[in-house]
Amino acid sequence: MLTVDTRHAIHPEHAKGMDTDALRRHFLTEGMFADGEIRLVYTHYDRFTVGAAVPAGGSLTLDKVEETKTDSFLERREMGVVNIGGPGTVQAGGQSWDMNYGDVLYLGMRSGAVTFSGQGRFYITSCPAHHAYPSRLITVADAKEMKTGAVETSNKRTIRQFIHPLVMESCQLVLGYTTLEDGSVWNTMPAHVHDRRMEAYLYHGMAPESRVLHLMGEPQETRHIFVANEQAVISPTWSIHAGAGIGGYTFIWAMAGDNVDYTDMDFVQPEDLR
Repeated sequence: MLTVDTRHAIHPEHAKGMDTDALRRHFLTEGMFADGEIRLVYTHYDRFTVGAAVPAGGSLTLDKVEETKTDSFLERREMGVVNIGGPGTVQAGGQSWDMNYGDVLYLGMRSGAVTFSGQGRFYITSCPAHHAYPSRLITVADAKEMKTGAVETSNKRTIRQFIHPLVMESCQLVLGYTTLEDGSVWNTMPAHVHDRRMEAYLYHGMAPESRVLHLMGEPQETRHIFVANEQAVISPTWSIHAGAGIGGYTFIWAMAGDNVDYTDMDFVQPEDLR
């Protein structure tokens, strides 16, 4: 079963007047991980798509998606898949990859139908592509790891870069994830914007009762959304993206836009936020 939710781009002046329900409806994705289903959110931010496939021991195939008006979803797109569940398998383009928890699979343009099977909980990210780069499985051991933050600022964390120029080539897609150490709660602080790329954050590894307070909006006009486990926030180019959680969590960051320069950020210091 495939369902697709379309999200249109929102101007920052429009976002200023949104109440809580409107913010959640336009920027938060809920209920993507459903047993026996593929659920996608197709956005008009760089045509970026997020979603999930949960085969629950069976198999699910993603191929034609009406919203792209192409014969196959990946005909003019690339994809990054992160397994945040048990062992699973992904098949595409005549190849098969076994994926464990935390592994990331890059699928290049024109990979054809994609089949998900096993006990994996597969987080899907995708954006338009202009070149067919080779598909590749990047395990946790293959990722570029970076330690940052400090106990004193409650943001000691490990960043792992997977679909990233330091690891492999892609067209637009950049993807990795950040894990907070015990006792640290803040991610991505100081906050930043990048006018050249949009971004999506998937929060996971949280207890059912836990929440992350996700900060968004223009730096001088901030808003917030409370996010639960396995929910994602769509972050426009004009919006900051930062948050603090109740207990431990990991967030998967994925971006698309004009460049793949991870360091292309316009930082906003905490004293300048409003």
